[in-house]
Amino acid sequence: MRWRSLGPARGGRSIAVAGSAARANEYYFGAVGGGVWKTTDYGNTWTPVGDTDFRTTSVGALAVAPSNPDVVYVGMGESCFRGNIIQGDGVYRTTDAGKTWASVGLADTEVISKIRVHPTNPDLVYAAVLGHSYDPHPARGVYRSKDGGKSWEKVLYRDDRSGAIDLSMDPKNPDVLYAATWQVLRTPWSMESGGPGSALYKSTDGGTTWTDLTRNSGLPTGLWGKVGVSVSGADSSRVYAIIENDNGGVFVSDDAGVTWRKASEDRNLRQRAFYYTHITADPVEKDTVYVLNVQFFKSTDGGKTFPNQIRVPHGDNHDMWIAPNDNKRMVQANDGGGNVSVNGGETWSGQAFATGQFYNVFTTTHVPYHVCGAQQDNSTACVGSQNNPGAGEGSLPPIFYAVGGGESGYIAPDPKDTAVFYAGSYGGYLSRLDRDTGQQRAINIYPNNPMGWSSVDIKERFQWTFPIVFSPTDANVLYASSQHLWRTTTGGQSWQKISPNLTRSDPKTMQASGGPITKDQTGVETYAVIFSVAPSRQEGSTIWTGSDDGVVHVTRNGGQSWDNVTPPDLPAFTRISLIEASPHQNGVAYVAGNRYQQGDRQPYLYKTADFGTSWTKIVTGIGANDFARTIREDKKKRGLLYAGTEHGVYVSFDDGANWQSLRLNLPVTPVHGIVSEERDLVIGTHGRGFYILDDINVLRQAAGGITASALHVFQPNNPLRGLNNNVAVDYYLGKEAEDVTIEFLDASGTVLRAFTGTAKAAAAPAPGPGAGGGFGSGAAPRVGTSKGMNRFTWDLRQEGAVVFPGMIMWAAQPQRGPASPPGAYRVRITANGEAKGRDFTI
Repeated sequence: MRWRSLGPARGGRSIAVAGSAARANEYYFGAVGGGVWKTTDYGNTWTPVGDTDFRTTSVGALAVAPSNPDVVYVGMGESCFRGNIIQGDGVYRTTDAGKTWASVGLADTEVISKIRVHPTNPDLVYAAVLGHSYDPHPARGVYRSKDGGKSWEKVLYRDDRSGAIDLSMDPKNPDVLYAATWQVLRTPWSMESGGPGSALYKSTDGGTTWTDLTRNSGLPTGLWGKVGVSVSGADSSRVYAIIENDNGGVFVSDDAGVTWRKASEDRNLRQRAFYYTHITADPVEKDTVYVLNVQFFKSTDGGKTFPNQIRVPHGDNHDMWIAPNDNKRMVQANDGGGNVSVNGGETWSGQAFATGQFYNVFTTTHVPYHVCGAQQDNSTACVGSQNNPGAGEGSLPPIFYAVGGGESGYIAPDPKDTAVFYAGSYGGYLSRLDRDTGQQRAINIYPNNPMGWSSVDIKERFQWTFPIVFSPTDANVLYASSQHLWRTTTGGQSWQKISPNLTRSDPKTMQASGGPITKDQTGVETYAVIFSVAPSRQEGSTIWTGSDDGVVHVTRNGGQSWDNVTPPDLPAFTRISLIEASPHQNGVAYVAGNRYQQGDRQPYLYKTADFGTSWTKIVTGIGANDFARTIREDKKKRGLLYAGTEHGVYVSFDDGANWQSLRLNLPVTPVHGIVSEERDLVIGTHGRGFYILDDINVLRQAAGGITASALHVFQPNNPLRGLNNNVAVDYYLGKEAEDVTIEFLDASGTVLRAFTGTAKAAAAPAPGPGAGGGFGSGAAPRVGTSKGMNRFTWDLRQEGAVVFPGMIMWAAQPQRGPASPPGAYRVRITANGEAKGRDFTI
């Protein structure tokens, strides 16, 4: 079984890029949820590298060794401190230009903001470690390794609340380093940027000793927040800094940091300081400097003015690398990924790679179904569930469209009309779109835009990602939630409040967010809200809710009364990320919770079979630090569960008593959404887009006795002509077979096709669903003979004509026989002295 990527080929956020002076066509960017990507053709095409080696997914820093471009360092963890940042696991290193990677330490640091490599020694490397995002921790500061990461020494440490956020090495004298520290802390309800721990340092002996520059002449007094620093490659005396402060801005030194002057206090350069505060000096021109913020700014007068806004493929800019030998050649990171320019930013490469961060996943009732979600810093998006090139037999035009809402919300396809979608975004925005007419209108429950307000002052509080859910038992009923549960039966023209406040609403969690310098209240920190809504699949009057501050409620009378049924051992303020009402029995529900934003990364999964009267914790087999995002029960097999976690996906065959990984070939990435479809399993990842696990019969039919069988044949799905033009047959062999024969018969028992595989045959990957069995080229698909699971895919075609070497037929493939018509068929497999069959219908 293999996960199949659906894309879409639309880039997601990146905060780290790197290039090589020696290799003009080679660049890297790091996705914050999707690993490292590499191009060798100036950004025309990108390929993920390291998917099989990385254990975490978020890239915070990249550096290519100037003296050996085969040596590349990656620092994991996200330092641009938005509300849904992803933590990492230290430093990785490659010595073969990204083919293989090895973990080289600092695993407990969680966030590495910058890596710098000595210009002539690829083993001498520095890491700026911001450290733990949500709790005080000693693993912060600047680290140095002299042996390529085999060992590290901490050379600069401020305190356990302040980590290193930026690091700049003098290109003319690599013993000279400038480092910035940042005191920062997030909780689920707040963000603090700044304090006594924010500072600017300089070293002149390769990091062994450091001098605090914070109070040097010309720098701002009072509390500092986030700091960025960059030394000019054209003149070692010229140093640029951007500082979050009440009197902050861009500061310039012409004596290597001894004295400073404020060059600019333009708010465009320093808005949302915690998320940006990035500055890069040009390596060739002393007075040229770049500042990255919502826009991408360039100054040619030493930072006094920034009249040039460089247009890039996507906004929200976070990192750039400029070739030291050609300042027109650069790679840049923004919330759409990485992009390359060879003309100083006049034009850029595109961002057609699948690194989208989706907050959930939803499917439609189209045939074939569509897969939808809301992508961070982009729009909602729907794609077709079938990979289809748009040409050839049975082809469909490419499917890609938005459905209203915005970057962060739920999507609720109307069960009655495939053209109608309800979709949300932060601030309580909720839209209804009719794709047939093109009409879209806002149907917000509450009309105010809450941006800038504290939770305690907002009448109706809506989280960044608030639930929008149709009732499974009544297609006219749609639910959405603030701290109250709301219901509409009029398509959003009017809303009815059907609950009291169903959250903890502790005042300490509802105050102003941000500070002590800059407030930031964009909706991410809006707290004490209902985070999950789960109407019963069997009884319309039963509804479950879970809040982001750790409270579970259920009503059994349509909202007239509510019971607090929070699991008694669930720690306070656990975010109830998702509640799943069982598809099979009323009163059975599952809860996925997490507390990672409080420094607790363990998973919290529970189940109840009595409407919440009692709960059982179900986490055995899930990684101790792999916290949960979502849980779902299979729509066909009771007790078959799926869990989405920060690092992948798990399956349980025994109703949660035990879990095992279902990652298979899936790259490490957070899984935020799961849908159990008729035949498939669909997931939405927060860094690599959408994936489908096709034909999950093996999971649904798995039983303990199968592995004791010499041969077991699983019941295949019935292929639907025009949709599934093949049938996947899964079988289990108790031992390797000398030969395996697979026959397909019609209703009369006539053998239509027969395929044989032998253990001596050269190993080759078996084709997956949709691959057509390899028949188009005339090559018969391989029949697996290995012990364990095997899959064979038949393209439903009968025997073809005899062909011979050298035959050229422009308008036909004679080796492909006629397509089998709809009707009854049977597959029969012979192996290890047994023959077993299964009936299916086309």
